[in-house]
Amino acid sequence: MPVSEGNRKPCLGWGKGSRAMLNWVELDRSALRHNLSQFRGRIGTRVLLGAVVKSNAYGHGILEVGREALAGGAQWLCVNGIEEGCQLRDAGIEVPIIVLGYVALADMEELVRRDLRTIVYREESLDALAAAARAQGRRVRIHIKLETGTNRQGVLLQDLPGFLSKIQKRAELVLEGVSTHFANIEDTTDHRFAEGQLQRFLQLSAMAGERMEDGARLLRHAACSAAVLLFPETHFEMVRLGISLYGVWPSRETLVSCKEQGAPILNLSPVLSWKTRIGQIKMVPEGEYIGYGCTFRATRPTRIGVLPVGYYEGYDRRLSGQAYVLVHGRRAQIRGRICMNMCMVDLTDIPGVEPEDEVVLIGRQGDEYLGADQLAAWCGTIPYEILTGIYPGLPRVWVGG
Repeated sequence: MPVSEGNRKPCLGWGKGSRAMLNWVELDRSALRHNLSQFRGRIGTRVLLGAVVKSNAYGHGILEVGREALAGGAQWLCVNGIEEGCQLRDAGIEVPIIVLGYVALADMEELVRRDLRTIVYREESLDALAAAARAQGRRVRIHIKLETGTNRQGVLLQDLPGFLSKIQKRAELVLEGVSTHFANIEDTTDHRFAEGQLQRFLQLSAMAGERMEDGARLLRHAACSAAVLLFPETHFEMVRLGISLYGVWPSRETLVSCKEQGAPILNLSPVLSWKTRIGQIKMVPEGEYIGYGCTFRATRPTRIGVLPVGYYEGYDRRLSGQAYVLVHGRRAQIRGRICMNMCMVDLTDIPGVEPEDEVVLIGRQGDEYLGADQLAAWCGTIPYEILTGIYPGLPRVWVGG
């Protein structure tokens, strides 16, 4: 199905001036609001919704999604590093922001200054935080990462009493919450390991709750997207909504588990589309090779479209020779190896294609849809890697809503 003339060759300005976009990401505002609404209905109104916008909001754009997620009902933002938290603060975002990843000791002063929460699990971090807060005449709110079985960040059961005592001895530190992360909840339909983690989390968080300041409520958060979908008992006081905020199911196993358990099957809408344009069209004679390594040889006269997108922009080299893109609402096969900044597609059976016509790498065109999960399957990976791999410098443009 040909694209309409209204959708062909627009000159969309970005940055300074009015430069046409050759590669860009479209974000569907209505889809993001819809997903937030779906999950709010799942967790109820009393549970805080923390939108995970780390890693450039899973490739969607941290500032773009941060603002829209808050407008759509999220109350907290979750980032990986202090630089992401500062980026949000510099944009005027004042809601609670929690840094989930490691913060260097030298950066604790900046973390306190920017009023960022952080996850703690090292005594050295407690010392540095307390010193930074004392120097600024402030108190800093912290969350303890509890080790329940993932064996990454986290305080072990035998170390928790001493860790809690060290916090209590530092007046500058305010224990606000505890967290954990599930190790095996997306990759299986057997959730006994996750259930064991949940029981350990309950045990450890109860120990932490006994050390809270008078009248304070311990903020517990353990649920990722899959846990929110599968186990209401993991919602606690806050959930951390990641991949499914963006309209992507965590895994096939999560969907199967929801069906097996009779859990609600949420109608998630993908937020992201990734697009480029035809840079050149050329005829390749039968018997000629296409691309590096001579991995594809034309078996007929072949009309090739050259796209100005490659693995530098995030279009994975593992897609070479097996993926397709959408042109005029039809599938066009990748031919040859994906290059650093370009790739080639077969247009032979798609009539009427012209240079600079729109090409969809991820998203919908006509009746065809190509999702991040399909690209992930071709690459032998997960949608997370596909989405976060999209070059951050590409323009992000809101559409819809």
